[in-house]
Amino acid sequence: MSMSPREMLARLIAFPSVSTSSNLDIIGFCRDWLNSHGVESHLIMSPEGDKANLYATIGPRVEGGIVLSGHTDVVPVEGQNWSIDPWTLTEKNGRLYGRGATDMKGFNALVLALVPEMVRVPLKRPIHIALSYDEEIACRGAPSMVQAMAGSIPAPSAVIVGEPTRHAVVTGHKASVQLRTQVTGYAVHSSRIDQGVSAVMNAARLIAWHEDVMEENRRRVDPENPFEPPYTTLHCGMMAGGNAANVVSSSAWFFSDIRAIPTENPIDYLARYETYIRDVVEPRMKAVAPETGVAVEVIAEVPGLKPETDGAAERLMRRLTGDNGTHVVSYGTEAGLFQRVGWSTVVCGPGDIAQAHQPDEYIEISEFQAGEAVLRRLIGDLCA
Repeated sequence: MSMSPREMLARLIAFPSVSTSSNLDIIGFCRDWLNSHGVESHLIMSPEGDKANLYATIGPRVEGGIVLSGHTDVVPVEGQNWSIDPWTLTEKNGRLYGRGATDMKGFNALVLALVPEMVRVPLKRPIHIALSYDEEIACRGAPSMVQAMAGSIPAPSAVIVGEPTRHAVVTGHKASVQLRTQVTGYAVHSSRIDQGVSAVMNAARLIAWHEDVMEENRRRVDPENPFEPPYTTLHCGMMAGGNAANVVSSSAWFFSDIRAIPTENPIDYLARYETYIRDVVEPRMKAVAPETGVAVEVIAEVPGLKPETDGAAERLMRRLTGDNGTHVVSYGTEAGLFQRVGWSTVVCGPGDIAQAHQPDEYIEISEFQAGEAVLRRLIGDLCA
């Protein structure tokens, strides 16, 4: 049984594996596909049991293999102006359209479509396939998969995270933490705000702190820093609070993230934030109403990818792609999780990140074909 890469991509796109839903249908398809070619796979379930990571090994169980890593989830299409059915692969003008075509079912489709070839050829070192859930929600699925792989497979020589880079070999990205800040105020009529504590106004003060610190970073930027932007960023993306225009609010919350350049640690910024809350914000609140306060919860932490000195993954992908440039990105991936267990890792795959999360998402056919060629060269390399 075989499928062309395009046929495989059509099958994967047909699964609406949005992060807010279960991915068990698409994982089941991948597992059945691998099983049909005699490849045993392993599932790592989510705590709720409604999602799963999958990993599998093809070839001899020896050290020095290659991990090909992709995520199965995609972002929602609601609220976007699609001109086609996002769950049906559509070809036009040299492009393949569909949700996930670039991010990152294109790479996954190439890997899975080439499984029959991987099984057929005399691999001297193994190919490990790793498919995760909830990458789009702060890489929630991959940590358990990486830990399971680290404890069960022979140590690989390189990990290739196939996010869309147009086959530029990306050796670094920022680390991040996502935070939820809950502010508890004391409600009174707004005419006597002196007797109350506004949760909304204190939340605004904390949000402004994020922007003030980011502005400090922008002013002291290193002009040699290759990131865009070349400094650690702090951002608030969602907030809510209050229940009436003339009532001092008793509750407010907001989500924020801190994305740190490799020379800095987002946890250090979290410590500064908590110190500001403890030393500046809360004392004024509690002076009016002792029961008020601020609670900060770390929702997710995504480690950065740090450039390696003479890294095996970088050497391999430069040889296979011909790319000799220096590339870093500001968005996060699962690459840092693999690097954290001691495996040489880069980000390199087909497609353009500019298409990720967009309506009418597409991958150029030329990029898709280039990705197939790179993987075929990788397979040949493992047979030598």
